[in-house]
Amino acid sequence: MLMKIISRLGKYVISPINKIRKFAKANPILLVVLLASLLLSGCVKYDLGVTFNSTNNGELVQHIKLSEKISLFSNDYVSEWLKTLENRARTLSGSAEKISPEDIVVKIPFTNVKELQEKFSGFFNSRTDEDIDGSEISNITSTLVAEDQNFLLLSRNHLIYDLDLRSLAMLTSKSNNSIINLDFSLQTPWGVKNIQNNENSIQPEKHNNQLIWQLKPGSINHIEVVFWLPNFLGIGTLLIISFVWLGLYLRYTLLPNPSTAKQN
Repeated sequence: MLMKIISRLGKYVISPINKIRKFAKANPILLVVLLASLLLSGCVKYDLGVTFNSTNNGELVQHIKLSEKISLFSNDYVSEWLKTLENRARTLSGSAEKISPEDIVVKIPFTNVKELQEKFSGFFNSRTDEDIDGSEISNITSTLVAEDQNFLLLSRNHLIYDLDLRSLAMLTSKSNNSIINLDFSLQTPWGVKNIQNNENSIQPEKHNNQLIWQLKPGSINHIEVVFWLPNFLGIGTLLIISFVWLGLYLRYTLLPNPSTAKQN
């Protein structure tokens, strides 16, 4: 999450708020009521999930849901932005599905941690002239580092995710109510070990084999985990070797020698 996407999210949140200000300039009470409604209900919900099925199979899933309030005041901006997400997903062999005009799910497959890292960087960290506008809200940095060590049948994976959301402090109230709700989740077959070794580390919620971190706008967010995955390529190789060895064992140990059987 997401130098590009969250910057866009912030802009699409601020754009309608600016329109509300102009609309309610002559009526301060109406402005307060409208802004309070936006702050208390939340305008944008963004869930980023990484699912590992095995060492060589996984999926990056993004679920973005915009409040109808946002679409009401900036429908053209939202439509253009969602179309950009769809095009970018296709360039990375992914897909995008519109559940509703304000609700979209983007899925990008990957075959190993190196490809995950490359596709993550390609999708989130590429910038255009439109994104580099000099505004504070564009100053969002995100890095994802994923490493694995193969041990024939298993693979040990180490994932570090850092996201600097300090420029989104303007979207968070003093009571920690934020216009943008951001989540990061990680799901693996055998569970995940969360590592708390940084002052910016976030404590996740655990749901079976999935960990969910609620990211904090206005802060630096640090996530670090270690998890093990089955290496189906190594398992398949071991099975082939086992079958070959079993065949040779049966052929030369339990079954009679063809030449001896012929003599008898």
